[in-house]
Amino acid sequence: MAPILAVNNLTKTYGRLVAVNDVSFAIQAGSCFGLLGPNGAGKTTTLEVIENILPPTSGDILYKGHPRAATFKNEVGIQFQQTSLLAMLTVWETLQVFKALYEHTENLDNLVKQCQLQEFKHQRHENLSGGQRQRFLLALALVNRPQLLFLDEPSTGLDPQARRNLWDIVNAIKASGKTIILTTHYMEEAQHLCDEVAIMDHGRIIARGAPEAMIRKHCEGVTVVLPRRSFRQPLETLPLNLQEINGAVHIQTSNIDDCLKQLLSCQVDLSDMSVHSPNLEHVFLNLTGRQLRD
Repeated sequence: MAPILAVNNLTKTYGRLVAVNDVSFAIQAGSCFGLLGPNGAGKTTTLEVIENILPPTSGDILYKGHPRAATFKNEVGIQFQQTSLLAMLTVWETLQVFKALYEHTENLDNLVKQCQLQEFKHQRHENLSGGQRQRFLLALALVNRPQLLFLDEPSTGLDPQARRNLWDIVNAIKASGKTIILTTHYMEEAQHLCDEVAIMDHGRIIARGAPEAMIRKHCEGVTVVLPRRSFRQPLETLPLNLQEINGAVHIQTSNIDDCLKQLLSCQVDLSDMSVHSPNLEHVFLNLTGRQLRD
């Protein structure tokens, strides 16, 4: 089946700065595709070129197998990181304004219910909480019944409850048949929502695949974590691959049975032990490094 979106050798430069460097990927209809990377990796620039906000320096972008036509803007929805809206309007009034911009639109009552806006639809939008505002911006991106939906860090700043609530709504949107392109700094979010992810760094895609396949490829074994007080002897005397981090001992192992046998033979107290399987965050850090970036 032909992809709904294909990006071929996309490059975007600003003078000598190469923001996006020969990026290619394809997205199947009805899937959620995650674009991940550190700050400055080129994610937002890539999205803005695909959305036709910025022109590419070189490369091709095909929508349904053809170059994007004038109708492209009517078939996509975009939830930006920051959106300036008309002041003094309520949630419902703003939805009506956006509805008037398009020929084919969603029923607003259905949209209010889908994005859980019922309780505050007559409030002014500047008075919304963080979670309410993100669901409202998502509703605005859905007004024109888009086939392709762009979500640029939709849950940034939300508390865990609001974030999980937003995930449920996004999963329901995907189940309705829409295609989603998501950028996020939350690896748990990407692992939960995305069918496929691509990790960018320094303008290039350095890894791509289904989250579970990437975890198997780029991470090995599990991590056993114990408090330092569980060890009676000096750590350097133990025949294990371990590291002390903030008062806890982290042991990397590809064979949990052998690891536990060695710990027991060294009379290590296992009562406070925890075992962590690798996840997409481990993949991200292994590929992009652990150094903080501005």
